[in-house]
Amino acid sequence: MFVVKYKNLFFLLSLILILGSVWSFWNYGLKLGTDFTGGSILEVNYATARPSADVVRASLEKLNLGPVAVQLAGDSDVILRMRALTEEEHQALLKTLPVQVSAAAGSAPVEKRFSSIGPSVGQELAKRGLIAIALVVVLIILFIALAFRGVSRPVSSWKYGIVALIALLHDIIIPVGVFSYLGHTQGIEADALFLTGLLTILGLSIHDTIVVFDRIRENLKKKVSPHFAEVVGQSLSETFTRSLNTSLTIIFVLIVLYIYGAAATQNFALLMAIGVAVGTYSSIFIASPLLVVWEKWSRKNIKS
Repeated sequence: MFVVKYKNLFFLLSLILILGSVWSFWNYGLKLGTDFTGGSILEVNYATARPSADVVRASLEKLNLGPVAVQLAGDSDVILRMRALTEEEHQALLKTLPVQVSAAAGSAPVEKRFSSIGPSVGQELAKRGLIAIALVVVLIILFIALAFRGVSRPVSSWKYGIVALIALLHDIIIPVGVFSYLGHTQGIEADALFLTGLLTILGLSIHDTIVVFDRIRENLKKKVSPHFAEVVGQSLSETFTRSLNTSLTIIFVLIVLYIYGAAATQNFALLMAIGVAVGTYSSIFIASPLLVVWEKWSRKNIKS
């Protein structure tokens, strides 16, 4: 299959994306949301005439809340991010927001959501999230090594696990790099849903990878070819359409959710769309070709 034949081109593309993502994260980091840094977030809805961000910001100056980030979402929502508020400050904020102009002049905006998290809680959430990601990766690798323990030639079962780990790192680094850049240029924040998205990406990505690996295992048992590269190529040909169609279906849904969904889930939908696309790419164009490279390298070492 062309994937194995032109594997170096696909490796080069991934290397460029990874280096770009690492550079972005190194220079910009992630713009962490209130879920991790602590603070309050308030979303209100203006059913008729929504005021501008400057008008909202000016109306809150007398409350002495410190820096308040004002974001217009959709056609009628306003999202405010600020330091952690007490309930008294929360109620005062609602009363201070500019009213919406309508037939019933002076009607107040409708609160859609409010959450307030202390800095220590945010740090603990971030710590637990990173531990969860690390634990998931370890369990996935152990599962692959166990599931493919019957495959020892020409590639040992533990090598499938190592290749899967490389693919998973690929699938995490690139979305994180993209969000790092978007956080710097567009102000997009990484919140608790961001961690949820990363964990979901890991699951979807490893699912695609295992499907291809399992087909390779079956074809090895059937001895469809004496050459490992040809076995991998045939396995990719047999799973390519299925993997692509499944991923495109998910991506289409996520794009619709990003365009028409609530503002609170837009960043999650964007992260998932990027992650599914990158995960599908790595399962087809990176993981299996890496097995071919490793097998050739091992064969050369044995001969020498």
